[in-house]
Amino acid sequence: MARAVAHGTTPVKAFSDPTALVLLPEEARASVEAYQAGGAPKTGRERIRRAILEKRATMMVARTVAIDDVVRAAAAPQVVILGAGLDGRAWRMPELRDAVVFEIDHPDTQRDKKARVHQLTQSAHEVRFVPVDFTRDDLDASLAGAGHEPSRPTTWIWEGVVMYLTQQEAEASLAVIERRSCAGSHLTIAYTSPSPLRWIIGLLLRRIGEPLRSSFTADAMRALLGRYGFEVVKDEDVVTVARALSLEVTGAGQAMQHLRIVNAERR
Repeated sequence: MARAVAHGTTPVKAFSDPTALVLLPEEARASVEAYQAGGAPKTGRERIRRAILEKRATMMVARTVAIDDVVRAAAAPQVVILGAGLDGRAWRMPELRDAVVFEIDHPDTQRDKKARVHQLTQSAHEVRFVPVDFTRDDLDASLAGAGHEPSRPTTWIWEGVVMYLTQQEAEASLAVIERRSCAGSHLTIAYTSPSPLRWIIGLLLRRIGEPLRSSFTADAMRALLGRYGFEVVKDEDVVTVARALSLEVTGAGQAMQHLRIVNAERR
């Protein structure tokens, strides 16, 4: 929803996501369309929801651009999106024209996405949907079965997932990533760092059934990735990322300073 709201309205020229609205479920799409239609909120609750959505939209601009930049610069022949959700990169990034994109997600989520994705024109050379229930399925075996080649460079995208995992769960996936990454592979992760605001947001998310289970300082993330063969190239909070894009985005994104984007390379 946040990406759909930001599309066509942000001053950041590097951001565009025409896939976001198409991929949304009907109820969420209707909410975004109502927002886009304008008009004053009728209730205090509507005003709060609108303000939150606007804040999330500006945060998503910075987060999306930072990860897109990694994908473009790496130009890897394989891209693996862990917890792909409604990610639209394979349908909106022409830089993936020669790449095979592996979308890893829960079977139910993928089924929902595939019901709408036919409305879009594919940009990637190939998209392979790999259904994985992380609570019971073998990620390594699933990737092998889908034709992922460890001998070829891979860009791994782990966006909006790690904060909901315990460190033990995150390390289990990192072990698979290490085994399946040759030199020149990249790993980009959106993660949260400890802060009072992050703690407050965690309480709110816990109430709706999405508890935050991990956070890392930049030094701790560097050490963690180093144990699995990746060297950090860049690690910035979203406010720093936004500052390089637009002052407007920077101001609106201050509340998300605990969110960081790290890019690491296998050397």
